[in-house]
Amino acid sequence: MSERNKNPKDLEEGSEGWKKLCKEVREACEEYGYFQVVYEKIPMELHDEMFVGLKDLFDLPLETKQKNKSIKPFYGYIGRSLPLYESLGIEDSHNLDQVQAFTDLMWPNKGNPAFCQTLNQMSKMMQELEQIIRKMVFESYGAEKHCDSNIEESEVIFRVMKYKTTHSNEDSAVGLGAHSDNNILTILYQDVEGLEILSREGEWFPLRSQQGVFTVFVGQALKAWSNGRLHAARHQVMMRGSKERYSYALFAEPKMEAVVEVPMELVDKDHPLLFRPFQHKDFLRFFYSNRGADNSLEDFAGIIKGE
Repeated sequence: MSERNKNPKDLEEGSEGWKKLCKEVREACEEYGYFQVVYEKIPMELHDEMFVGLKDLFDLPLETKQKNKSIKPFYGYIGRSLPLYESLGIEDSHNLDQVQAFTDLMWPNKGNPAFCQTLNQMSKMMQELEQIIRKMVFESYGAEKHCDSNIEESEVIFRVMKYKTTHSNEDSAVGLGAHSDNNILTILYQDVEGLEILSREGEWFPLRSQQGVFTVFVGQALKAWSNGRLHAARHQVMMRGSKERYSYALFAEPKMEAVVEVPMELVDKDHPLLFRPFQHKDFLRFFYSNRGADNSLEDFAGIIKGE
C-alpha cells in the first residue's frame, strides 16, 4: 500500500512511516468505518481489462450466469430480486484453478483464458492489499500476534457486479439497499459513481469515482473483534444517469466454523468487553434472518451490562 508522494522507504514495515500509516488506517476505521487507498502495484491496464471482461460476462445469457452456484448463502449468482443489480461470485479466487473452473462454466466451449488470468491476478493483488490493511489494524492495537491466525481462519470471495442504468439524470433509484457488511474487510473498485456512505450524523453522501482508488470497508466481524472500537459504515448504491455501473470487490470473511473473539489486548477498564465469542456461521444465520438490520451484531452477540 502506498500514499502518493511518499518515500517508499517510509512505508517499509517497522519504519516510523509504517507506524504512522497504521495509526491513520486505524483512526479512519474507528471514526468513519471506511477509507480510500491507492495500491500502486495494480496497474490501470489491469482495471481496464477487468471492465472489458465484466461487460462480456454480464452479456452472457441468464441461464448461463445462473450456473454460478454455492452452498453458502449469497456466494453465487444474484439477480432479478433487485431490478437494477446483478452479481456473480468466485470463491477462493486467488487460486487459479478456482477461477479457471468459473470461466469454463461461463464459457463452456473454449473458456476465456485472458479474462481468467485477469480475474486471478486482480484477486491476488486485492487479497494482498487486504492482508496488509488487516495487519496494520492489528499492529496499531498491539495485537499483531493474533494476525496470522486470524488470516488463516478466514477466506475470500471475489464478487463482480453490474447495475443497470435508470436513463434519468434527475431521478435516482436504489441499485443496492443500505447495509453494512458482515465480514472482516471489503475492498471495492467502481468505474461509475453511485456508492454512498451514511455518516455518523445520519446523512448520506456520495463517494467520487477516482482512477486507481479502492474503497475499504470495515465489516461487522472486524467490529466485533475490535470490541466495538471500529465502525462498520452503512453504505448503498444509488443509480442515476445513462451509464451502466460495473464494480468488483474482494470480501475477506471468517471461515464458517471460525470463532470471532475479542483479544484481551482490547479489553480494559475503559473498554469493557462488549461482545461474546461466536461462530461466524451462527452470526450469518442470524444476520440474514434479521435482514441485515443495523443492530444485528449487538442483538446477536452484545453483552448486556451486569452479565
